[in-house]
Amino acid sequence: MTTVRSDSQIDSQGDTDVLAIDVEAEVARISASLRGYLTRARRKGAIVALSGGIDSSVVAALCVAAIGKDRVFGLHMPERDSSEDTLAFSTLVSDSLGIDSVVEDITPVLEAVRCYERRDDAIRMVCPDYGPDHKSKIVLPSVVESESLRLYSVVVQAPDGTTTRHRLTTESYLGIVAATNFKQRARRMTEYYHADRLNYVVTGTPNRLEYDQGFFVKLGDGAADVKPIAHLYKTQVYALADFLGVPEQVRTRPSTTDTYSLPQSQEEFYFSLPWNLMDLCLHGKNTGRPIEQVAESTGLTTAQVERVYGDIDQKRKTTAYLHLPPQLVEPVQEIG
Repeated sequence: MTTVRSDSQIDSQGDTDVLAIDVEAEVARISASLRGYLTRARRKGAIVALSGGIDSSVVAALCVAAIGKDRVFGLHMPERDSSEDTLAFSTLVSDSLGIDSVVEDITPVLEAVRCYERRDDAIRMVCPDYGPDHKSKIVLPSVVESESLRLYSVVVQAPDGTTTRHRLTTESYLGIVAATNFKQRARRMTEYYHADRLNYVVTGTPNRLEYDQGFFVKLGDGAADVKPIAHLYKTQVYALADFLGVPEQVRTRPSTTDTYSLPQSQEEFYFSLPWNLMDLCLHGKNTGRPIEQVAESTGLTTAQVERVYGDIDQKRKTTAYLHLPPQLVEPVQEIG
């Protein structure tokens, strides 16, 4: 049995062991939860959208561990801006698990709703020369390097390889995000099609950091019937990946949003800090650990940790809407 300490067994050393868990027991607990939900929902299996990243790979492996490979169906949903190796990584996962899967290229759907056109129009608000032959991504300054207000910029690469950076206005930023959110919503629509035809449930793949900080699209990747790893820090997700035998190539692959046409890490797009350090900061804030201990374990100064804490609070505030259920005028009795 692989046994390590849980969050309730924090010591005073200020090291990364505070995130350690008993992975074998955790897999058993999640598996029981998944089976229980399927029984209550009267569904036969689970749909997993495979991105080739660590989170979706672990969710797929957990589903196989819980209900067997014959009741898990994988979806590979690349689009025009996806990394060239995305499909190879996601296929590696489905093949290693032995689950049935299908490729659904969502590019035609996105073209039909003018996703790329709307995004390009928003970018041209700050970069008039931007065209279909350009590439781009949006980035956010580091949270620990300065106390100044952090604003998004768009990085643009011209066909000749020249790269420029442009500060986004509120209108252009919201326009870009609104357009790219089509991608997550098109994927979820496709997932529910397969879930309906198979009488399966749709799984969500956010880890605790993403779920807590609102790093998901409402009614996009935020919509799911079950979210098996939303309570786990990403460090813990990696521990489960190792235990469950997720391919090493996936476990060592850098985290990416795979949303924009230029390569983009989650750090530069949203968290502004490497995920392992964000895990320690979020855990420290959630459990009330002394800031000095968090600073020691992360290599940050106490002032930097305080800035991270402020950013955590700000993201919780600004993304609270994403977690809200539909508003009812009065309570309505639910069945079951």
